[in-house]
Amino acid sequence: MNILEEIFAQSNIRTDYFRSYCDYLKRLISQIDMESVERVVECFSKARQENKTIYFAGNGGSAATASHFAQDMNEIGRKIRGKGFRTQSINDSVAALTAISNDYSYDNVFAMQIQYNFDEGDVLVVISASGNSPNVINAVKLAKEKGGTTIGLVGFDGGRLAQICDHVVHIKSKKGEYGPVEDIHLVLDHLIVSYLTMELAKENNP
Repeated sequence: MNILEEIFAQSNIRTDYFRSYCDYLKRLISQIDMESVERVVECFSKARQENKTIYFAGNGGSAATASHFAQDMNEIGRKIRGKGFRTQSINDSVAALTAISNDYSYDNVFAMQIQYNFDEGDVLVVISASGNSPNVINAVKLAKEKGGTTIGLVGFDGGRLAQICDHVVHIKSKKGEYGPVEDIHLVLDHLIVSYLTMELAKENNP
């Protein structure tokens, strides 16, 4: 039985479950290593300064977060009316996803998209609750071979990504708790983007 099942079993009415779910999210958030988040911010800032591209990738709900994160980062320049971030979500092209999956393998659907576009110093952010999806693992390996920096947003026990990524933000939860992990990955998007927006706006208007 995972935590959510325990919460449900102990809830007498629906609002008990709703409150307990939110309390569980608070607990998971309180356990995040904020220094690991700071390292991600530093990595993003360096990419901006050096005109490098930040790529995002994920599957399922994590794909939606990757798209959201890339778009939010891309908006920063417009909001501050200054130099922004170069970002791309590589799970957004239906043509690329279906062509590579059909002609080669879904395990290579992300790696093959960055094979010729990823430059030394670029950043790859992979989002995966399990940390074990073969396609994001293969993309990380290729990005590292090309001299890039890799960031993993993971959950559960961290999986393989926690072992191979340069920087990891780990939401430590029981296996199978996709919802809470994906919730917090999106919180991290908004936390990081809001901070960078205000930090850079302050620099532009001291």
